[in-house]
Amino acid sequence: MSSIRRLSLVDKRLREIGAERPAGTLRLAIATQDMKRLNGHFGSAERFAIYDVTPDSLSFIGAVVFENLSDELTGQRTPHHERLAAKIAVLSTCQLFFCIGIGGPSAARVISANIHPIKLPRPEGIGALLARVQSRLKAGPPPWLRRAIAQAGATGRKASLDDKG
Repeated sequence: MSSIRRLSLVDKRLREIGAERPAGTLRLAIATQDMKRLNGHFGSAERFAIYDVTPDSLSFIGAVVFENLSDELTGQRTPHHERLAAKIAVLSTCQLFFCIGIGGPSAARVISANIHPIKLPRPEGIGALLARVQSRLKAGPPPWLRRAIAQAGATGRKASLDDKG
């Protein structure tokens, strides 16, 4: 008997892009069931929408679709730790992950992969969420977010007092 497990990438650019992006760019993932709203729990989300965000631009990188990971012959689901590992691997190029819910052990694994999970209290449109992130970047990100962007190597050179112009 062979079991069939599926993790399909809607946009294969995710593998090619890796963590490279212009200076000051924040990569984030959103747990979604419908590609319109943040409305997914980490463990049960059918899709992750991936975006690059700067204060002045948005770029949709791709969507990752998680099919029902089960053995088609027995109907048994893939073990939890394997599903979790697959989802964390998808998030590996992101600094932030937005979701409606995430369990403690899952959150600990996401954090240990240098991804900051952000749990929101209710569903919200993806466009509105991205606009809020951009607004926060324009206003000056908090220290934890500046560190996340810096750890990804996506920050530009800081201006010094000696800079002309």
